Amino acid sequence: MARSFRHAIGALCRDGPSSHKLLPVSSTVGTRSAGKHSNASRGSVYQPHCAQGHCAHQNMTNIIFIYTATMPNKPSRRDLSHDRILDVASRSLRRNGYNGVGVADVMKQAGLTHGGFYAHFASRDAMLAEALARAGRESGATMARRISNGLARGHSALRAVIEGYLSDAHLRDVEGGCAVAALCSEMGRQPAALLEPSVARVLGLVDTVHNALPPGGTREQAMAIASTLVGSLQLARTLGVNAQGKAMLAAARAALLAQYDHSA
Repeated sequence: MARSFRHAIGALCRDGPSSHKLLPVSSTVGTRSAGKHSNASRGSVYQPHCAQGHCAHQNMTNIIFIYTATMPNKPSRRDLSHDRILDVASRSLRRNGYNGVGVADVMKQAGLTHGGFYAHFASRDAMLAEALARAGRESGATMARRISNGLARGHSALRAVIEGYLSDAHLRDVEGGCAVAALCSEMGRQPAALLEPSVARVLGLVDTVHNALPPGGTREQAMAIASTLVGSLQLARTLGVNAQGKAMLAAARAALLAQYDHSA
């Protein structure tokens, strides 16, 4: 089995804004039986246990924590506009590259006036930095779903990562896919304002792979796998969404799984 699935999923989106929090609540709780999970109306209940697996203060009022989604205020009109801009910018960035994203085009596609841009961002680079972060969160959420679905089918987390990343669907979906594969060849030439978030995307991908490795897997192995994932996808996209491109992905999938996935 891969390391804690919860750990793996946490790493996928750790650089995004937190959408959850722990709330202390007073409640009388008992011992949770093995294999069962207590549930509150808004989240799962965490109960501390001693080494023997029994609640240290059974039948007493204890502090429990409800892991629950934050309840944000209703988004303002500005918030909704900002979100539309980032949605358009993140897709345009992955589709056209850093130099292919124009402020006027982004604002037009978002249904907003060009003049309203500076109410949201100090500069074009500031918009692109946020767009990169958004792309990372979207890719992380997609990978989390793939891992979850793979585990449900009895596959390892690593197999889910490899098969999902090197899939025909990802081959086609440039603007909705991994920002590293879409932009890697340009990242090193960007100014500091964009280089830092670009590096974060690369390191985030390595972390995702590392956390999906079985116990004993090293960061060096994760780097090698991540490099193969990105390079194979880039080469396949160069060949096109055709038999050649799909064959490139299939060969890379088979090689990675044979070398690193021993879950079968």
